[in-house]
Amino acid sequence: MAAAAVSEAWPELDLAERERRRELLLTGPGLEERVRAAGGQLPPRLFTLPLLHYLEVSGCGSLRAPGPGLAQGLPQLHSLVLRRNALGPGLSPELGPLPALRVLDLSGNALEALPPGQGLGPAEPPGLPQLQSLNLSGNRLRELPADLARCAPRLQSLNLTGNCLDSFPAELFRPGALPLLSELAAADNCLRELSPDIAHLASLKTLDLSNNQLSEIPAELADCPKLKEINFRGNKLRDKRLEKMVSGCQTRSILEYLRVGGRGGGKGKGRAEGSEKEDSRKKRRERKQRREGGDGEEQDVGDAGRLLLRVLHVSENPAPLTVRVSPEVRDVRPYIVGAVVRGMDLQPGNALKRFLTSQTKLHEDLCEKRTAATLATHELRAVKGPLLYCARPPQDLKIVPLGRKEAKAKELVRQLQLEAEEQRKQKKRQSVSGLHRYLHLLDGKENYPCLVDADGDVISFPPITNSEKTKVKKTTSDLFLEVTSATSLQILVLCSDLPPVLIKMAEMNKYTLENKEEGSLSDTEADAVSGQLSDPRTNPSAGKDGPSPLVVEQVRVVDLEGSLKVVYPSKADLAIAPPHVTVVR
Repeated sequence: MAAAAVSEAWPELDLAERERRRELLLTGPGLEERVRAAGGQLPPRLFTLPLLHYLEVSGCGSLRAPGPGLAQGLPQLHSLVLRRNALGPGLSPELGPLPALRVLDLSGNALEALPPGQGLGPAEPPGLPQLQSLNLSGNRLRELPADLARCAPRLQSLNLTGNCLDSFPAELFRPGALPLLSELAAADNCLRELSPDIAHLASLKTLDLSNNQLSEIPAELADCPKLKEINFRGNKLRDKRLEKMVSGCQTRSILEYLRVGGRGGGKGKGRAEGSEKEDSRKKRRERKQRREGGDGEEQDVGDAGRLLLRVLHVSENPAPLTVRVSPEVRDVRPYIVGAVVRGMDLQPGNALKRFLTSQTKLHEDLCEKRTAATLATHELRAVKGPLLYCARPPQDLKIVPLGRKEAKAKELVRQLQLEAEEQRKQKKRQSVSGLHRYLHLLDGKENYPCLVDADGDVISFPPITNSEKTKVKKTTSDLFLEVTSATSLQILVLCSDLPPVLIKMAEMNKYTLENKEEGSLSDTEADAVSGQLSDPRTNPSAGKDGPSPLVVEQVRVVDLEGSLKVVYPSKADLAIAPPHVTVVR
Protein backbone atom coordinates (compact mmCIF):
# COMPACT_ATOMS: atom_id res chain seq x y z
CA MET A 1 0.00 0.00 0.00
CA ALA A 2 2.80 2.41 0.92
CA ALA A 3 4.62 1.77 -2.37
CA ALA A 4 1.38 2.32 -4.31
CA ALA A 5 0.80 5.60 -2.48
CA VAL A 6 4.30 6.84 -3.35
CA SER A 7 3.78 5.81 -6.99
CA GLU A 8 0.49 7.70 -7.11
CA ALA A 9 2.05 10.81 -5.56
CA TRP A 10 5.00 10.87 -7.97
CA PRO A 11 3.80 9.70 -11.42
CA GLU A 12 6.76 11.52 -13.01
CA LEU A 13 9.12 9.03 -11.41
CA ASP A 14 7.13 6.08 -12.78
CA LEU A 15 7.28 7.57 -16.27
CA ALA A 16 11.02 8.34 -16.04
CA GLU A 17 11.78 4.81 -14.85
CA ARG A 18 9.54 3.14 -17.41
CA GLU A 19 10.96 5.12 -20.35
CA ARG A 20 14.51 5.10 -18.99
CA ARG A 21 14.64 8.88 -19.28
CA ARG A 22 17.73 10.96 -18.86
CA GLU A 23 15.92 14.24 -18.12
CA LEU A 24 13.40 14.94 -15.35
CA LEU A 25 11.59 18.20 -14.52
CA LEU A 26 9.54 18.56 -11.33
CA THR A 27 7.57 21.79 -11.08
CA GLY A 28 4.00 23.06 -10.97
CA PRO A 29 1.36 23.94 -8.38
CA GLY A 30 1.03 20.46 -6.84
CA LEU A 31 4.73 20.02 -6.14
CA GLU A 32 4.83 21.98 -2.87
CA GLU A 33 2.28 19.80 -1.14
CA ARG A 34 3.99 16.59 -2.21
CA VAL A 35 7.43 17.78 -1.04
CA ARG A 36 5.95 18.94 2.25
CA ALA A 37 4.50 15.46 2.73
CA ALA A 38 7.99 14.05 2.08
CA GLY A 39 9.43 16.10 4.95
CA GLY A 40 10.64 19.07 2.92
CA GLN A 41 12.94 16.85 0.88
CA LEU A 42 12.90 15.08 -2.45
CA PRO A 43 11.45 11.55 -2.37
CA PRO A 44 14.14 8.86 -1.87
CA ARG A 45 12.82 7.00 -4.91
CA LEU A 46 14.07 9.83 -7.12
CA PHE A 47 17.60 8.74 -6.27
CA THR A 48 17.00 5.30 -7.76
CA LEU A 49 17.06 6.64 -11.34
CA PRO A 50 20.79 6.28 -12.11
CA LEU A 51 20.37 7.13 -15.82
CA LEU A 52 19.38 10.75 -15.11
CA HIS A 53 21.62 13.37 -16.74
CA TYR A 54 19.38 16.39 -16.11
CA LEU A 55 17.30 17.04 -12.99
CA GLU A 56 15.33 20.21 -12.27
CA VAL A 57 13.14 20.95 -9.27
CA SER A 58 12.06 24.59 -9.27
CA GLY A 59 9.56 26.96 -7.68
CA CYS A 60 8.89 24.80 -4.60
CA GLY A 61 8.63 26.83 -1.38
CA SER A 62 8.57 23.71 0.78
CA LEU A 63 11.86 22.20 -0.48
CA ARG A 64 14.38 22.87 2.31
CA ALA A 65 17.00 20.22 1.43
CA PRO A 66 17.58 17.82 -1.48
CA GLY A 67 17.72 14.89 0.91
CA PRO A 68 20.22 12.05 1.46
CA GLY A 69 21.13 9.74 -1.38
CA LEU A 70 21.48 12.20 -4.25
CA ALA A 71 25.24 11.78 -4.75
CA GLN A 72 25.13 8.00 -4.42
CA GLY A 73 21.98 7.51 -6.52
CA LEU A 74 22.63 9.86 -9.46
CA PRO A 75 26.28 9.31 -10.43
CA GLN A 76 25.72 10.30 -14.11
CA LEU A 77 24.03 13.64 -13.37
CA HIS A 78 25.34 16.39 -15.69
CA SER A 79 22.95 19.23 -14.77
CA LEU A 80 21.25 19.88 -11.43
CA VAL A 81 18.81 22.82 -11.31
CA LEU A 82 17.26 23.60 -7.90
CA ARG A 83 16.07 27.19 -8.52
CA ARG A 84 13.64 29.29 -6.49
CA ASN A 85 13.07 26.81 -3.68
CA ALA A 86 13.67 27.22 0.08
CA LEU A 87 17.08 25.57 0.40
CA GLY A 88 19.03 26.86 3.37
CA PRO A 89 20.60 28.09 5.51
CA GLY A 90 23.08 25.38 4.44
CA LEU A 91 22.94 22.12 2.51
CA SER A 92 22.62 19.06 4.70
CA PRO A 93 23.90 16.66 3.65
CA GLU A 94 26.30 18.30 1.23
CA LEU A 95 25.62 17.78 -2.46
CA GLY A 96 28.81 16.08 -3.66
CA PRO A 97 30.60 14.14 -4.69
CA LEU A 98 28.98 14.30 -8.13
CA PRO A 99 31.78 13.30 -10.51
CA ALA A 100 29.96 14.05 -13.79
CA LEU A 101 28.14 17.28 -12.82
CA ARG A 102 28.79 20.19 -15.19
CA VAL A 103 25.97 22.64 -14.39
CA LEU A 104 24.71 23.48 -10.88
CA ASP A 105 21.99 26.13 -10.39
CA LEU A 106 21.02 26.92 -6.78
CA SER A 107 19.76 30.45 -7.50
CA GLY A 108 16.82 32.04 -5.70
CA ASN A 109 17.01 30.04 -2.47
CA ALA A 110 17.74 30.98 1.17
CA LEU A 111 21.35 29.82 1.44
CA GLU A 112 23.41 31.75 4.00
CA ALA A 113 26.60 29.71 4.17
CA LEU A 114 28.16 26.61 2.61
CA PRO A 115 30.58 25.31 5.28
CA PRO A 116 32.32 21.91 5.03
CA GLY A 117 29.77 19.15 5.43
CA GLN A 118 26.89 21.48 4.51
CA GLY A 119 28.11 22.77 1.18
CA LEU A 120 28.76 21.75 -2.38
CA GLY A 121 31.03 18.80 -1.71
CA PRO A 122 34.46 17.77 -0.44
CA ALA A 123 37.64 19.55 -1.49
CA GLU A 124 39.96 16.53 -1.33
CA PRO A 125 39.48 14.80 -3.68
CA PRO A 126 37.37 17.41 -5.55
CA GLY A 127 33.68 16.79 -5.01
CA LEU A 128 32.67 18.47 -8.30
CA PRO A 129 35.67 17.80 -10.56
CA GLN A 130 33.84 18.50 -13.85
CA LEU A 131 31.68 21.45 -12.76
CA GLN A 132 31.76 24.27 -15.32
CA SER A 133 28.84 26.53 -14.33
CA LEU A 134 27.77 27.45 -10.78
CA ASN A 135 24.83 29.81 -10.15
CA LEU A 136 24.37 30.92 -6.53
CA SER A 137 22.61 34.21 -7.33
CA GLY A 138 19.63 35.47 -5.33
CA ASN A 139 20.55 33.83 -2.02
CA ARG A 140 21.68 35.28 1.35
CA LEU A 141 25.30 34.17 1.30
CA ARG A 142 27.51 36.16 3.66
CA GLU A 143 30.68 34.37 2.60
CA LEU A 144 31.92 31.84 0.08
CA PRO A 145 33.51 28.55 1.09
CA ALA A 146 37.28 28.93 1.19
CA ASP A 147 37.70 25.58 -0.56
CA LEU A 148 35.40 26.38 -3.50
CA ALA A 149 38.26 26.37 -6.01
CA ARG A 150 39.52 23.00 -4.77
CA CYS A 151 36.01 21.51 -4.82
CA ALA A 152 35.34 22.70 -8.42
CA PRO A 153 38.74 23.28 -10.07
CA ARG A 154 37.37 23.35 -13.65
CA LEU A 155 34.82 26.09 -12.99
CA GLN A 156 34.25 28.42 -15.97
CA SER A 157 31.25 30.51 -14.89
CA LEU A 158 30.45 31.70 -11.35
CA ASN A 159 27.31 33.79 -10.66
CA LEU A 160 27.05 35.29 -7.17
CA THR A 161 24.72 38.20 -8.00
CA GLY A 162 22.28 39.36 -5.30
CA ASN A 163 23.83 38.01 -2.10
CA CYS A 164 25.35 39.60 1.02
CA LEU A 165 29.04 39.07 0.30
CA ASP A 166 31.50 41.67 1.56
CA SER A 167 34.63 39.96 0.24
CA PHE A 168 35.97 37.09 -1.83
CA PRO A 169 38.00 34.35 -0.13
CA ALA A 170 41.71 34.79 -0.84
CA GLU A 171 41.91 31.17 -2.03
CA LEU A 172 39.66 32.01 -4.99
CA PHE A 173 42.40 34.14 -6.57
CA ARG A 174 45.32 31.90 -5.66
CA PRO A 175 47.63 31.33 -8.68
CA GLY A 176 46.32 28.39 -10.69
CA ALA A 177 43.26 27.89 -8.45
CA LEU A 178 40.66 28.47 -11.18
CA PRO A 179 42.58 28.41 -14.46
CA LEU A 180 39.44 28.13 -16.63
CA LEU A 181 37.19 30.73 -14.96
CA SER A 182 36.02 33.10 -17.71
CA GLU A 183 32.87 34.68 -16.18
CA LEU A 184 32.54 36.10 -12.67
CA ALA A 185 29.36 37.97 -11.69
CA ALA A 186 28.89 39.35 -8.18
CA ALA A 187 26.69 42.40 -8.74
CA ASP A 188 24.33 43.63 -6.02
CA ASN A 189 26.40 42.50 -3.02
CA CYS A 190 28.27 44.43 -0.30
CA LEU A 191 31.81 43.97 -1.62
CA ARG A 192 34.19 46.55 -0.14
CA GLU A 193 37.47 45.46 -1.70
CA LEU A 194 38.77 43.67 -4.77
CA SER A 195 42.10 41.95 -4.30
CA PRO A 196 44.93 42.68 -6.76
CA ASP A 197 45.33 38.89 -6.93
CA ILE A 198 42.36 38.81 -9.31
CA ALA A 199 45.05 39.14 -11.98
CA HIS A 200 45.75 35.42 -11.39
CA LEU A 201 42.48 34.56 -13.17
CA ALA A 202 44.22 33.99 -16.47
CA SER A 203 41.06 33.06 -18.44
CA LEU A 204 38.75 35.79 -17.10
CA LYS A 205 36.77 37.44 -19.91
CA THR A 206 33.74 38.97 -18.16
CA LEU A 207 33.62 40.60 -14.72
CA ASP A 208 30.45 42.18 -13.25
CA LEU A 209 30.84 43.81 -9.83
CA SER A 210 28.21 46.52 -10.30
CA ASN A 211 26.22 47.93 -7.38
CA ASN A 212 28.65 47.08 -4.57
CA GLN A 213 30.60 49.23 -2.10
CA LEU A 214 33.96 49.28 -3.84
CA SER A 215 36.02 52.45 -3.51
CA GLU A 216 38.96 51.37 -5.68
CA ILE A 217 39.67 49.16 -8.67
CA PRO A 218 43.11 47.56 -8.47
CA ALA A 219 45.44 48.46 -11.33
CA GLU A 220 46.38 44.76 -11.51
CA LEU A 221 42.98 44.08 -13.11
CA ALA A 222 44.52 45.31 -16.36
CA ASP A 223 46.91 42.34 -16.21
CA CYS A 224 44.10 39.84 -16.86
CA PRO A 225 45.17 38.85 -20.38
CA LYS A 226 41.73 37.87 -21.77
CA LEU A 227 39.46 40.38 -20.03
CA LYS A 228 36.96 41.82 -22.54
CA GLU A 229 34.03 43.15 -20.54
CA ILE A 230 33.79 44.71 -17.07
CA ASN A 231 30.96 46.40 -15.16
CA PHE A 232 31.66 48.50 -12.07
CA ARG A 233 28.61 50.76 -12.30
CA GLY A 234 26.96 51.67 -9.02
CA ASN A 235 30.18 51.78 -6.96
CA LYS A 236 31.34 55.02 -5.28
CA LEU A 237 34.93 55.11 -6.46
CA ARG A 238 37.43 57.57 -4.98
CA ASP A 239 38.78 58.32 -8.42
CA LYS A 240 35.85 60.33 -9.79
CA ARG A 241 37.24 60.27 -13.30
CA LEU A 242 37.38 56.50 -13.17
CA GLU A 243 33.85 56.41 -11.74
CA LYS A 244 32.67 58.43 -14.72
CA MET A 245 34.53 56.17 -17.13
CA VAL A 246 32.95 52.95 -15.82
CA SER A 247 29.53 54.46 -16.56
CA GLY A 248 30.18 55.16 -20.22
CA CYS A 249 33.49 53.98 -21.64
CA GLN A 250 34.58 50.77 -23.24
CA THR A 251 36.36 48.13 -21.19
CA ARG A 252 39.50 48.68 -23.24
CA SER A 253 39.64 52.36 -22.29
CA ILE A 254 39.15 51.62 -18.59
CA LEU A 255 41.84 48.94 -18.54
CA GLU A 256 44.24 51.24 -20.36
CA TYR A 257 43.57 53.94 -17.76
CA LEU A 258 44.38 51.46 -14.99
CA ARG A 259 47.40 50.15 -16.86
CA VAL A 260 49.08 53.54 -17.20
CA GLY A 261 48.53 54.28 -13.53
CA GLY A 262 45.10 55.66 -12.73
CA ARG A 263 44.68 57.01 -9.20
CA GLY A 264 45.54 54.35 -6.65
CA GLY A 265 48.14 52.78 -8.94
CA GLY A 266 51.02 54.91 -7.64
CA LYS A 267 52.07 56.21 -11.07
CA GLY A 268 51.05 59.85 -11.14
CA LYS A 269 52.81 60.71 -14.36
CA GLY A 270 51.27 57.75 -16.16
CA ARG A 271 47.88 58.68 -14.84
CA ALA A 272 48.20 62.22 -16.14
CA GLU A 273 49.30 60.97 -19.54
CA GLY A 274 46.44 58.47 -19.55
CA SER A 275 43.95 61.18 -18.70
CA GLU A 276 45.22 63.40 -21.50
CA LYS A 277 44.97 60.51 -23.96
CA GLU A 278 41.44 59.72 -22.85
CA ASP A 279 40.43 63.40 -23.16
CA SER A 280 41.90 63.52 -26.65
CA ARG A 281 40.08 60.35 -27.71
CA LYS A 282 36.82 61.66 -26.28
CA LYS A 283 37.13 64.95 -28.19
CA ARG A 284 37.87 63.10 -31.45
CA ARG A 285 34.79 60.92 -30.96
CA GLU A 286 32.60 63.97 -30.27
CA ARG A 287 33.87 65.73 -33.40
CA LYS A 288 33.21 62.58 -35.45
CA GLN A 289 29.69 62.33 -34.08
CA ARG A 290 28.97 65.97 -34.98
CA ARG A 291 30.31 65.41 -38.52
CA GLU A 292 27.99 62.41 -38.93
CA GLY A 293 25.01 64.54 -37.96
CA GLY A 294 24.67 63.28 -34.40
CA ASP A 295 22.47 65.47 -32.23
CA GLY A 296 24.01 64.40 -28.93
CA GLU A 297 21.10 62.12 -28.14
CA GLU A 298 23.10 58.93 -28.51
CA GLN A 299 25.64 57.99 -25.84
CA ASP A 300 29.14 57.60 -27.25
CA VAL A 301 30.70 54.25 -26.56
CA GLY A 302 33.89 54.46 -28.58
CA ASP A 303 34.74 52.21 -31.49
CA ALA A 304 31.62 50.08 -31.07
CA GLY A 305 29.29 53.04 -30.72
CA ARG A 306 27.55 52.21 -34.00
CA LEU A 307 25.85 49.18 -32.45
CA LEU A 308 22.47 50.83 -31.76
CA LEU A 309 19.07 49.85 -30.43
CA ARG A 310 16.30 52.41 -30.79
CA VAL A 311 13.29 51.77 -28.55
CA LEU A 312 9.87 52.93 -29.74
CA HIS A 313 7.47 53.43 -26.85
CA VAL A 314 3.89 52.18 -27.19
CA SER A 315 2.63 55.78 -27.11
CA GLU A 316 4.83 56.64 -30.12
CA ASN A 317 3.54 53.73 -32.21
CA PRO A 318 0.36 54.40 -34.22
CA ALA A 319 -0.47 50.68 -34.43
CA PRO A 320 1.19 48.81 -31.54
CA LEU A 321 0.92 45.04 -31.34
CA THR A 322 -1.03 43.70 -28.35
CA VAL A 323 -1.18 40.24 -26.81
CA ARG A 324 -4.31 39.30 -24.85
CA VAL A 325 -3.89 36.59 -22.23
CA SER A 326 -6.63 34.13 -21.40
CA PRO A 327 -6.88 33.02 -17.73
CA GLU A 328 -6.62 29.28 -18.47
CA VAL A 329 -2.89 29.58 -19.24
CA ARG A 330 -2.32 30.19 -15.53
CA ASP A 331 -2.04 26.44 -14.87
CA VAL A 332 -0.09 25.65 -18.03
CA ARG A 333 2.49 28.26 -19.04
CA PRO A 334 1.38 31.58 -17.52
CA TYR A 335 4.12 34.04 -18.53
CA ILE A 336 4.60 35.73 -21.89
CA VAL A 337 6.31 38.86 -23.19
CA GLY A 338 6.84 40.10 -26.72
CA ALA A 339 8.61 42.74 -28.75
CA VAL A 340 8.75 43.85 -32.38
CA VAL A 341 12.22 44.20 -33.91
CA ARG A 342 12.61 46.10 -37.19
CA GLY A 343 15.66 46.46 -39.39
CA MET A 344 17.23 42.98 -39.47
CA ASP A 345 19.15 42.09 -42.63
CA LEU A 346 19.10 38.32 -43.16
CA GLN A 347 19.62 38.31 -46.93
CA PRO A 348 23.43 38.20 -47.34
CA GLY A 349 25.27 34.89 -47.32
CA ASN A 350 24.81 32.88 -44.13
CA ALA A 351 23.06 35.63 -42.15
CA LEU A 352 19.83 33.64 -41.72
CA LYS A 353 21.73 30.50 -40.70
CA ARG A 354 23.71 32.48 -38.11
CA PHE A 355 20.50 33.96 -36.77
CA LEU A 356 18.80 30.58 -36.34
CA THR A 357 21.95 29.04 -34.85
CA SER A 358 22.14 31.90 -32.37
CA GLN A 359 18.51 31.30 -31.36
CA THR A 360 19.24 27.60 -30.79
CA LYS A 361 22.26 28.46 -28.64
CA LEU A 362 20.14 30.81 -26.50
CA HIS A 363 17.69 27.94 -25.98
CA GLU A 364 20.52 25.66 -24.89
CA ASP A 365 22.25 28.13 -22.57
CA LEU A 366 20.18 31.04 -21.31
CA CYS A 367 16.81 29.28 -21.62
CA GLU A 368 18.27 26.09 -20.11
CA LYS A 369 17.07 23.77 -22.89
CA ARG A 370 13.66 25.50 -22.91
CA THR A 371 12.99 24.47 -19.30
CA ALA A 372 13.30 28.07 -18.09
CA ALA A 373 11.88 29.82 -21.15
CA THR A 374 11.17 29.36 -24.86
CA LEU A 375 12.08 31.95 -27.46
CA ALA A 376 10.22 32.19 -30.77
CA THR A 377 10.69 34.55 -33.71
CA HIS A 378 8.07 35.28 -36.39
CA GLU A 379 7.92 37.08 -39.73
CA LEU A 380 6.08 40.24 -38.66
CA ARG A 381 4.31 40.70 -42.01
CA ALA A 382 2.54 37.37 -41.46
CA VAL A 383 1.47 38.19 -37.90
CA LYS A 384 -2.05 39.61 -37.71
CA GLY A 385 -2.91 41.19 -34.37
CA PRO A 386 -4.22 41.45 -31.84
CA LEU A 387 -2.89 38.11 -30.64
CA LEU A 388 -4.48 35.78 -28.09
CA TYR A 389 -2.37 33.68 -25.73
CA CYS A 390 -4.53 30.83 -24.48
CA ALA A 391 -4.62 27.11 -23.65
CA ARG A 392 -6.54 24.43 -25.53
CA PRO A 393 -7.09 20.67 -25.17
CA PRO A 394 -4.56 18.75 -27.31
CA GLN A 395 -7.33 17.39 -29.54
CA ASP A 396 -8.62 20.93 -30.28
CA LEU A 397 -5.31 22.69 -30.95
CA LYS A 398 -4.48 22.74 -34.67
CA ILE A 399 -1.21 24.07 -36.10
CA VAL A 400 0.88 23.85 -39.26
CA PRO A 401 4.26 23.12 -37.61
CA LEU A 402 7.51 24.27 -39.17
CA GLY A 403 8.36 21.89 -41.99
CA ARG A 404 5.30 19.66 -41.43
CA LYS A 405 1.66 19.34 -42.48
CA GLU A 406 -1.24 20.66 -40.41
CA ALA A 407 -1.95 18.49 -37.39
CA LYS A 408 -3.72 18.53 -34.06
CA ALA A 409 -1.37 18.95 -31.12
CA LYS A 410 -2.30 15.52 -29.82
CA GLU A 411 -1.31 13.91 -33.12
CA LEU A 412 1.86 16.00 -33.41
CA VAL A 413 3.07 15.09 -29.92
CA ARG A 414 2.32 11.42 -30.54
CA GLN A 415 4.22 11.54 -33.84
CA LEU A 416 7.21 13.19 -32.15
CA GLN A 417 7.15 10.53 -29.42
CA LEU A 418 7.25 7.78 -32.04
CA GLU A 419 10.12 9.52 -33.82
CA ALA A 420 11.98 9.87 -30.52
CA GLU A 421 11.59 6.16 -29.83
CA GLU A 422 12.87 5.36 -33.32
CA GLN A 423 15.86 7.64 -32.72
CA ARG A 424 16.69 5.79 -29.52
CA LYS A 425 16.56 2.44 -31.31
CA GLN A 426 18.65 3.56 -34.28
CA LYS A 427 21.30 5.32 -32.22
CA LYS A 428 21.17 2.73 -29.41
CA ARG A 429 21.16 5.41 -26.74
CA GLN A 430 18.65 7.17 -24.54
CA SER A 431 19.23 10.77 -25.63
CA VAL A 432 17.30 12.29 -28.56
CA SER A 433 17.70 15.44 -30.66
CA GLY A 434 15.59 18.20 -32.17
CA LEU A 435 12.08 18.91 -30.91
CA HIS A 436 11.96 15.48 -29.34
CA ARG A 437 14.10 16.73 -26.44
CA TYR A 438 11.30 18.99 -25.20
CA LEU A 439 8.34 16.60 -25.15
CA HIS A 440 8.76 15.93 -21.42
CA LEU A 441 7.88 19.59 -20.74
CA LEU A 442 4.27 18.76 -21.68
CA ASP A 443 3.98 15.80 -19.32
CA GLY A 444 0.83 15.91 -17.18
CA LYS A 445 -0.68 18.88 -19.02
CA GLU A 446 -4.42 18.63 -19.76
CA ASN A 447 -4.25 21.72 -21.98
CA TYR A 448 -1.46 23.00 -24.20
CA PRO A 449 -0.46 26.69 -24.54
CA CYS A 450 -0.75 28.43 -27.90
CA LEU A 451 -0.57 31.87 -29.50
CA VAL A 452 -3.43 32.63 -31.92
CA ASP A 453 -3.58 35.48 -34.45
CA ALA A 454 -6.56 37.58 -35.51
CA ASP A 455 -7.40 35.06 -38.26
CA GLY A 456 -7.77 32.33 -35.68
CA ASP A 457 -4.58 30.56 -36.80
CA VAL A 458 -2.20 29.13 -34.19
CA ILE A 459 1.21 30.66 -34.88
CA SER A 460 3.03 29.24 -31.86
CA PHE A 461 2.83 26.10 -29.73
CA PRO A 462 5.40 26.65 -26.95
CA PRO A 463 7.67 25.03 -25.99
CA ILE A 464 7.51 22.77 -29.07
CA THR A 465 7.26 24.65 -32.37
CA ASN A 466 6.19 27.71 -34.37
CA SER A 467 3.85 27.77 -37.34
CA GLU A 468 4.95 27.58 -40.96
CA LYS A 469 2.71 30.64 -41.52
CA THR A 470 5.11 33.00 -39.72
CA LYS A 471 8.39 31.28 -40.62
CA VAL A 472 11.42 33.60 -40.71
CA LYS A 473 13.03 33.74 -44.19
CA LYS A 474 16.01 35.43 -45.80
CA THR A 475 13.72 38.25 -46.92
CA THR A 476 12.51 38.89 -43.36
CA SER A 477 13.50 42.29 -42.02
CA ASP A 478 10.88 42.83 -39.31
CA LEU A 479 10.24 40.22 -36.62
CA PHE A 480 7.88 39.56 -33.76
CA LEU A 481 9.80 38.18 -30.80
CA GLU A 482 7.84 36.02 -28.32
CA VAL A 483 9.17 34.55 -25.05
CA THR A 484 7.12 32.28 -22.79
CA SER A 485 7.86 30.59 -19.48
CA ALA A 486 6.18 28.24 -17.02
CA THR A 487 8.32 29.47 -14.14
CA SER A 488 8.51 33.25 -13.76
CA LEU A 489 8.24 36.64 -15.44
CA GLN A 490 11.77 37.45 -14.24
CA ILE A 491 13.16 34.64 -16.37
CA LEU A 492 11.47 36.19 -19.40
CA VAL A 493 13.00 39.61 -19.11
CA LEU A 494 16.34 37.97 -18.30
CA CYS A 495 16.88 39.79 -15.01
CA SER A 496 17.90 43.46 -15.20
CA ASP A 497 20.51 43.51 -17.98
CA LEU A 498 19.82 44.34 -21.60
CA PRO A 499 18.15 41.20 -22.98
CA PRO A 500 20.85 39.05 -24.64
CA VAL A 501 18.64 38.17 -27.60
CA LEU A 502 18.31 41.84 -28.59
CA ILE A 503 22.07 42.34 -28.14
CA LYS A 504 22.76 39.29 -30.29
CA MET A 505 20.43 40.55 -33.02
CA ALA A 506 22.14 43.95 -33.03
CA GLU A 507 25.59 42.34 -33.15
CA MET A 508 24.57 40.08 -36.02
CA ASN A 509 23.14 42.98 -37.98
CA LYS A 510 26.35 44.95 -37.50
CA TYR A 511 28.45 41.95 -38.58
CA THR A 512 26.33 41.41 -41.69
CA LEU A 513 26.64 45.06 -42.71
CA GLU A 514 30.40 45.19 -42.15
CA ASN A 515 31.21 41.86 -43.83
CA LYS A 516 30.03 41.67 -47.39
CA GLU A 517 29.13 38.05 -48.12
CA GLU A 518 28.52 36.24 -51.37
CA GLY A 519 25.25 34.53 -52.04
CA SER A 520 22.99 37.38 -50.98
CA LEU A 521 19.76 38.04 -52.82
CA SER A 522 19.64 40.97 -55.18
CA ASP A 523 17.05 43.65 -54.54
CA THR A 524 14.97 42.39 -57.47
CA GLU A 525 15.10 38.78 -56.27
CA ALA A 526 14.21 39.78 -52.74
CA ASP A 527 11.26 41.80 -53.97
CA ALA A 528 10.04 38.90 -56.09
CA VAL A 529 10.16 36.52 -53.17
CA SER A 530 8.62 38.86 -50.64
CA GLY A 531 6.04 40.27 -53.05
CA GLN A 532 6.73 43.91 -52.24
CA LEU A 533 9.18 46.68 -53.01
CA SER A 534 12.13 47.36 -50.75
CA ASP A 535 11.33 49.87 -48.05
CA PRO A 536 14.31 51.84 -46.70
CA ARG A 537 12.50 52.20 -43.36
CA THR A 538 12.46 48.44 -42.76
CA ASN A 539 15.26 47.09 -44.93
CA PRO A 540 18.64 48.21 -43.61
CA SER A 541 20.41 47.49 -46.88
CA ALA A 542 18.00 49.56 -48.95
CA GLY A 543 19.27 53.05 -49.57
CA LYS A 544 21.62 53.13 -46.62
CA ASP A 545 25.33 53.78 -46.83
CA GLY A 546 26.01 53.02 -43.18
CA PRO A 547 24.54 50.91 -40.42
CA SER A 548 21.18 51.87 -39.00
CA PRO A 549 19.88 50.97 -35.57
CA LEU A 550 17.54 48.12 -34.89
CA VAL A 551 14.17 49.52 -33.90
CA VAL A 552 12.57 47.74 -30.95
CA GLU A 553 8.84 48.39 -30.52
CA GLN A 554 7.20 47.70 -27.20
CA VAL A 555 4.42 45.11 -27.08
CA ARG A 556 1.64 45.30 -24.48
CA VAL A 557 0.39 42.14 -22.76
CA VAL A 558 -3.12 42.61 -21.34
CA ASP A 559 -5.85 40.44 -19.84
CA LEU A 560 -9.14 39.84 -21.63
CA GLU A 561 -10.59 43.02 -20.07
CA GLY A 562 -7.73 45.08 -21.46
CA SER A 563 -5.96 45.72 -18.14
CA LEU A 564 -2.18 45.92 -18.58
CA LYS A 565 -0.18 42.96 -17.29
CA VAL A 566 3.27 43.84 -18.68
CA VAL A 567 4.89 45.92 -21.38
CA TYR A 568 8.18 44.81 -22.86
CA PRO A 569 10.89 45.94 -23.12
CA SER A 570 10.29 48.33 -20.24
CA LYS A 571 12.66 51.05 -19.13
CA ALA A 572 14.03 48.77 -16.42
CA ASP A 573 14.75 45.95 -18.89
CA LEU A 574 16.99 48.26 -20.89
CA ALA A 575 18.43 50.24 -18.00
CA ILE A 576 21.92 48.70 -18.00
CA ALA A 577 23.41 48.20 -21.44
CA PRO A 578 26.84 46.66 -22.11
CA PRO A 579 29.53 49.18 -23.03
CA HIS A 580 29.36 48.33 -26.74
CA VAL A 581 25.58 48.89 -27.02
CA THR A 582 23.82 52.23 -27.22
CA VAL A 583 20.10 52.39 -26.39
CA VAL A 584 18.28 55.36 -27.89
CA ARG A 585 14.80 56.32 -26.74
